[in-house]
Amino acid sequence: MELNDVKEAAPPVLPVLPDTTDVLVVGAGPTGLALAIDLARRGVPTLLVEKSDRLFPGSRGKGVQPRTLEVFDDLGLIDAVRGAGRDYPRMLSWEGPGGTERGQEWDMIERSEPTEQEPYANALLIGQSRLQEVLHTHLRALGGEVAFGREVTGLVQDDEGVTASFADGSAVRARHVVAADGGRSGIRRALGIAMEGEDVDPKPMLVADLLLTPDAIVDDRNWHVWRGSSEGGAVLCPLPGEPGLFQLIIQFADEHAVPDISEEGVVAHLTALTPITAHQVTKVVWASDFRPRAALATRYRDGRVLLAGDAAHIHSPAGGQGLNTGVQDAYNLGWKLAQVLRHGAPATLLDSYEQERRPVAAAVLGLSTRLHRHAILARNSQRGSETRQLALGYRGGPLATGRAGALEAGDRAPDGPLPEGRIFDLLRGPHFTLLAVDTPAPPLASAQVHVHELGAYEAYGRGLFLIRPDGYVGWAGEDTAGLHAYLASLGSLQLD
Repeated sequence: MELNDVKEAAPPVLPVLPDTTDVLVVGAGPTGLALAIDLARRGVPTLLVEKSDRLFPGSRGKGVQPRTLEVFDDLGLIDAVRGAGRDYPRMLSWEGPGGTERGQEWDMIERSEPTEQEPYANALLIGQSRLQEVLHTHLRALGGEVAFGREVTGLVQDDEGVTASFADGSAVRARHVVAADGGRSGIRRALGIAMEGEDVDPKPMLVADLLLTPDAIVDDRNWHVWRGSSEGGAVLCPLPGEPGLFQLIIQFADEHAVPDISEEGVVAHLTALTPITAHQVTKVVWASDFRPRAALATRYRDGRVLLAGDAAHIHSPAGGQGLNTGVQDAYNLGWKLAQVLRHGAPATLLDSYEQERRPVAAAVLGLSTRLHRHAILARNSQRGSETRQLALGYRGGPLATGRAGALEAGDRAPDGPLPEGRIFDLLRGPHFTLLAVDTPAPPLASAQVHVHELGAYEAYGRGLFLIRPDGYVGWAGEDTAGLHAYLASLGSLQLD
């Protein structure tokens, strides 16, 4: 999504930047914050800069999918994220004259029950601004921070690093730069990396966060739908965090319509399409307009500069895929940067980031586009399990070698019960994990690889499974043949 932000307030700007850092992350959205957190727990010096004077104030994205919940589990964030969010409410259509009669209810998202292998079954509703606050708090607890009010105006790279210049005349030298600066990424444009894609829908949309009075017709138990008139349709979704806070989405019927995102304009659009009155809107927190588009960067890397999140892929908002794909970009990239910068892995390991993540983004873009064209304004539409992102993986990719038991390298590592705790407890942290399932474990001489013997478990089957720090099977085999070479390719990981 490409959105124009309004209504920002300014906290104090951090006055001093370091002269050098290992990784400069540009953009403090969910992608940049997640990457900074992952690098911080790995001990990689990182500078996270944001050109705005504060974190993004609105709910550009609002759904955290089950696979991303697993990411937050590993990062030590799951309790805070779940505590700040809520289950998705049921959809409710409003019918009759003036849209004041309650109609049908349905679940937009197919409900699932947790299983041993998939402990997080359903998406979590949490506005982007609230999620960013949780991420920022965790980053600060790890000793990191966001340098606000820092706009990157130039990059010059050479064989040893990148010099980034800022609008205030200062500069920072970094070994690598990650552009997580959104769909209108200035860094991507400066590098000359094209975006290839299509307009998903020619009709404009408006999205806003509103505070409504208690006497408004809507409540926080439902996601409210007015399917529209000749002017368009509207939905209001209750957001956790503050009583009366709703996300408004309007789809205009006329492709030539010009949404008015001023406070008065948002209220006028809302009152024209719903029975809510102007005096029931106490505040427009944030608003933006956009035309849904799907686009993918032609490449994710230019030397020492890498693209992540919306800088690399732009989604329709349907299906809640964009924010999640960005966080998982960061999760894929963080451990690879650490292996190169701290553990002697070859720089070519970073090539695997694009090789793994770009095909995933292409598939997800196709999904979100299909969902948009059968959007929430359609009667009783429902999203299935494909939106949960648990089936995404890297089979056949550059870091996937072997198979054993029930799994092939590149598969997501399933969770499961243990006599004490669960498998995800063993995986949690910045290390690799070698699981010996129903077979003896080999000796190990590496603090980076934790080894555990497990009893028989059908989800894995019998064999050895090397789980990458991002929770995917990197190598699998019935014995250690080939494991030494695989570990050596990732840096200073070695078995006796």
